[in-house]
Amino acid sequence: MIKYIGKYVLFLLLIFCTSYGQSQTGGKKTINSETKDIITSHGPKSITRNIIQDKKGNIWIAAFDGIFRYDGKSFTNITSKVSSARFFSVLQDKKGNFWFASVGSGVYYYDGKSFQNFTTRDGLLNNDVGCIYEDKKGYIWFGVFGGASRYDGKSFRNYIINGEAMNEDRTGKTFPNRPPYEVNSIIEDKTGKFWFATRGNTFVYDGEKFTVFTHENKPFKNVRSLIEDKKGNIWLGGTDGLWRYNGSTFTNFTQKFVGYIIEDKKGNIWTSSERDAGKAWALSRYDGKSLSDKKPTVTEIANKSMTFGILEATDGKFWFGSFNGVHRYDGNAITDFKDEERQK
Repeated sequence: MIKYIGKYVLFLLLIFCTSYGQSQTGGKKTINSETKDIITSHGPKSITRNIIQDKKGNIWIAAFDGIFRYDGKSFTNITSKVSSARFFSVLQDKKGNFWFASVGSGVYYYDGKSFQNFTTRDGLLNNDVGCIYEDKKGYIWFGVFGGASRYDGKSFRNYIINGEAMNEDRTGKTFPNRPPYEVNSIIEDKTGKFWFATRGNTFVYDGEKFTVFTHENKPFKNVRSLIEDKKGNIWLGGTDGLWRYNGSTFTNFTQKFVGYIIEDKKGNIWTSSERDAGKAWALSRYDGKSLSDKKPTVTEIANKSMTFGILEATDGKFWFGSFNGVHRYDGNAITDFKDEERQK
């Protein structure tokens, strides 16, 4: 137990208390990637935070040792010749271009040929970027330490967390250092309102003002993941567990810490959460047909030292990140891509 606590404290220090060895680079730069990308038989070997699938079916992985692309046969480290930054998130926008969020080096834009690096010198609020989201208008949002930045293709509009409140900043202020409270997750719901999950309060933004989201007059704090399901329910996962909000009623499914949430094609809810008093993390599936029951059916799929981003691929397989790489679940077995493709 003491050994585990030591590792856990070390992990927290790694994630939240260091600058990850990255300098505060500045200025939008166009980087030509003429050298060949590194192709490997293994995936990332470090902390893997976020996984997506692009329009061609490739799997993209944001990890502390780079951005990896998997074509079904091999992995390619896309950023190996461009940046040594530790990456937290990857997004493919509606135009087919990619955005990579790093901690310490801002945001990288990749059009398939070359890269551009955006930092505080271009108007990005902070160079520690944890999440990326594209809204219905095609604007790209970045959750950073100190608030959020919205990019319209030309310039940034910033929204700053100020204690218990969040407001738009029109002064052009940026944070060269790391301020308290980062934005962990951003979504736009079906009504056009934006939700911001932060280390502090959770905010709802109607385009004019930010409102603190509360339950029984208490704000939802330290929410790590937000999604809207097919029925329009809002799901929140964080320190207070897993919650569902249908516009009027709150339902709590677990009080254990929840890091990530997705809804699959069948309406099941998948989460990564703590288990056994923090001794391990679990990848769990809540049966969609039982979500209205007093005790929904929950199936534990896997347990790792840490579990991060979750993806349902178009072939029905599920990918998830961990403390030491990326894994894939095919409904029966889990494939570990850390060193070479092997079944576990």
